[in-house]
Amino acid sequence: MASVELYSASLSSIGETFCGYIDVQIDDDYSADISILESTAPCSSHRCYIPKPPPLPSKAYKNTRCLKFRNFTSVPRETKHAWDRLFKEGHGADVCIVTEDNSCILSHYTVLSVASPVLGTFLLQAKVKNGMKYIKIPRMPYGAVHAFVRFLYSSCYDEETIKKFVLHLLVLSHCYSVPSLKRLCTSCLEDGSLTEENVTDVLQLAMDCDAPRLTFFCIRMILKDFKSISATEGWKVMRRANPNLEQELLEVVVETDSRKEERSRKMEERKVYVQLYEAMEALLHICKDGCRTIGPRDQVLRGSQATCGFPACKGLESLVRHFSNCKVRVPGGCVHCKRMWQLLELHSRMCGQPDKCKVPLCRPTGGSLSSSFMSRRSTDDGANGQSQFHHHSLNPGNCAQQEDQTDYKLK
Repeated sequence: MASVELYSASLSSIGETFCGYIDVQIDDDYSADISILESTAPCSSHRCYIPKPPPLPSKAYKNTRCLKFRNFTSVPRETKHAWDRLFKEGHGADVCIVTEDNSCILSHYTVLSVASPVLGTFLLQAKVKNGMKYIKIPRMPYGAVHAFVRFLYSSCYDEETIKKFVLHLLVLSHCYSVPSLKRLCTSCLEDGSLTEENVTDVLQLAMDCDAPRLTFFCIRMILKDFKSISATEGWKVMRRANPNLEQELLEVVVETDSRKEERSRKMEERKVYVQLYEAMEALLHICKDGCRTIGPRDQVLRGSQATCGFPACKGLESLVRHFSNCKVRVPGGCVHCKRMWQLLELHSRMCGQPDKCKVPLCRPTGGSLSSSFMSRRSTDDGANGQSQFHHHSLNPGNCAQQEDQTDYKLK
């Protein structure tokens, strides 16, 4: 009883402490119903240290675990072997599948109807003879039908058998609605069974069997090597049997070629735009900051050994050097000078600060650069019969006559 009294005293002290924080009312009627168990090791202190429970798992952890177990399936090897043995040994078989060569494959109605609802419907309508349902799968070899029924039982197969009867199994999987076998046949054909000789036949079969992935794969192979495939015997047979399909393929080939040409044209245009952008950046760099052997007279040149971060700078230096010293005096000028005029005109059209720009001929006196170019073009047209840029030698004296800008020096 001493232990009970001590334990009661401990409980009362804890209750007083607890009631200090929370208002708790206890009726005498209910207190009589509360029984206190005797403890073999009563608390020696007035405080009880209760460990905190571990934190609850987060929502993300719960979702991950549920998703993992929801999608996780595991079929032991023994189970597959048991179903495979049941098919091979035919214990309690009640269905006989007759093949093209009148061979019989024993199977079970329950298994076939569950694995293939279409086949189950045919079995319901089959005639029963001596307790056996007989059904015939015509125009299919025995090996293909045997591999098909075995796959329905255990999803087991031999790679050599699949490769040998892959087209027959593709037809069977479509006719009897077995999507897993259709995916297997599609994967087998994509992995190397397609050749130039059979790709046309496989394409027609894939379209009839509603295999879009295999159809796309065959069309891509035809587009990749159309010249060789169009000369095969399979293509000639397809042309006679299905001319509409040939016309569709030819339209796809023409459309693909036009897309390639359009893509190539856009890539060339982009390359030209990049080159022009680099040339404009290099021109501003030379005229404003100066580079290795050319630049404004108020800037110190870095010399030919210095590295430049502008890829078009070296070529533009040579072009500017030629432009400033060219002595050609024929109508229309030379090709290099014409190119330099084009760069200067393009810059003048794009420049947003012509009053502060240091590029030569960006702010010509007595009119815009466009009008100057048009006058030069009209002069060249009268002299040569075609539109050409007029030759102009760029040197410090000439730049000073054209506009009030910084002189340039060549090293």
